[in-house]
Parts: sequence; C-alpha cells; structure tokens
Amino acid sequence: MYNNQYPRNYTTNYNNFNQQTMFDQIDTQIGQLQQMKDQIKNGNNQQPAINQTFQLAPTNSHQMRYANTIDDVDKENVYFDTPFFSRDMSIVWLKNAKGDIKTYELTEIIPKDEKDMQIEFLQSQIEELKGMITNDADVTNVNAEQSTTDTSKHDEPVRTTTKKAKSTSIQKISGSKKE
Repeated sequence: MYNNQYPRNYTTNYNNFNQQTMFDQIDTQIGQLQQMKDQIKNGNNQQPAINQTFQLAPTNSHQMRYANTIDDVDKENVYFDTPFFSRDMSIVWLKNAKGDIKTYELTEIIPKDEKDMQIEFLQSQIEELKGMITNDADVTNVNAEQSTTDTSKHDEPVRTTTKKAKSTSIQKISGSKKE
C-alpha cells in the first residue's frame, strides 16, 4: 500500500504505544504538581537551608605575633586581647579590642639548684658585712688613740706601733686680730 513496507496494524499499534507513554508521563507530572500543591497548602513550603559561613576574624588569632615597635602594634587590628612580642623577647605589648596597649618588660627566669641558691645567699651576707664595716669606719672618734703600722722595705715581720694622743683634725684659725 503506497510503498509502505510495514503493515497498517503495526503502525497503529506503535502510535497507540507512543500516545500511551505520553499519557503516562503527563500523569506523572500532574502527580508531582499535585504533591507540590499539597505541600504549599500544608505549610511545608520551606526552602532548603542555605548554609554559608563568613569569616570575620583572622584564623591565625592564637599564634604568636612579633612587632618591632609600639607603632607596629598600633597599626594591627585585633578582635580580642592579643600579645605582641619584640624579636629579642624583652618587651611584650598587650593590645585589646578597643585599641588600648599595655607594655611589659620581660626578664628570663633561670632555674637555680641548691648550690646556686647557697652561693647567692653567701654573697648577700658578704655584701651585708661589707656594708657594716664601711658604716663602722665612718663613725670612728677622731680624738681616740689611733695605731698605725709601718712595714720595712724588705717585708720583714718587724713592726712598730705609733700612738698619737693629738687630734688629727685641722681647725681654721682666723689670722686677723684687731686690737
């Protein structure tokens, strides 16, 4: 029939199959739209949650920071109390979120053992005794008898003691007399 190699029954069956498939797809889409309509009516029209994080503060906030001068510390933005150390670790600046800066001086604490503590104690006692000697020497009475020793040139153990009864202080005497 008109150069159609397929029988007429087959083409009608194929067209019926295509139409049936299209009807099924349309029914499926109608069902999906009906579900969406029901969700909107029931109040379940919530959008899926959008999670997005914003980084407002730097992440390296808990690391050690270095600065050369207090001007360098002043230029930095901080969001909480932040220490800044000098390169030689002798000064620390503490800057708070308001921008206030406090400066501290650092000294190294060297642990001491028993011998070091004993040496330090004995040295302090020596210094105390030296202070007592110099204080006693300043309070001596000038009129008291003083003894001096004289050693010979050959470092012989022969010494002579000299006693002075006179005062060694010098007095200023006025030279002008008017009569």
